[in-house]
Amino acid sequence: MINSIMKIFLPKDRVFYQLFEEVAVKVLEMARKLKEVVHEPDYDKRSAIASQIEELEHVNDDLTHKIFTELGRNFITPFDREDIHYLASALDDIADYIFASSKKIKFYRVNPNDQGMQKFAELIVQACEHIKTAVHELRDMKNLRQITESLVKINSIENQADDIFDMSIERLFATEPDAKEVIKKREIYQAMEIATDKCEDAANVIESIIVKYA
Repeated sequence: MINSIMKIFLPKDRVFYQLFEEVAVKVLEMARKLKEVVHEPDYDKRSAIASQIEELEHVNDDLTHKIFTELGRNFITPFDREDIHYLASALDDIADYIFASSKKIKFYRVNPNDQGMQKFAELIVQACEHIKTAVHELRDMKNLRQITESLVKINSIENQADDIFDMSIERLFATEPDAKEVIKKREIYQAMEIATDKCEDAANVIESIIVKYA
């Protein structure tokens, strides 16, 4: 059914798939850069990587704007207009919180050699890898099992991130005597944990799309 429906779309309407795929690739690239940030001991090198993340965030903003522009321009869309809007916003939110995490690490001059931050960064990369897989499979929806497996893994990653947040906060209050450092690190943990929440939000949108159209 879905393949026969897709055949009636004009080629220009395929632009949504291309744009979503580009956004997913950029978000994953940002996640990998964030992982570099939390494993880089040198402040100047960390700052340089954080600047790269900021540049990628601007590129992502432009791509998201293009999606909304195409949404206003095209009468026929590959799936519900509201789902296109929700997915674009959800992916943009992931990018925003990855950027916010790196910006806080840079701004607060926090040493990211921290078990919590490094675990968060790894989970964010894993979640973004699954987001990229699921988004790329939306183009023809032939491999629903792979999409579903990615969505289940994203949900599991978000649950792990909740546990890491709780453990990191507990460790922070138990071992960090400097109140300023507690505040700084807590903010960074929060931003990184929200990034995983936003991955789950995007996964939920993708799930609603495949339920409607697959």
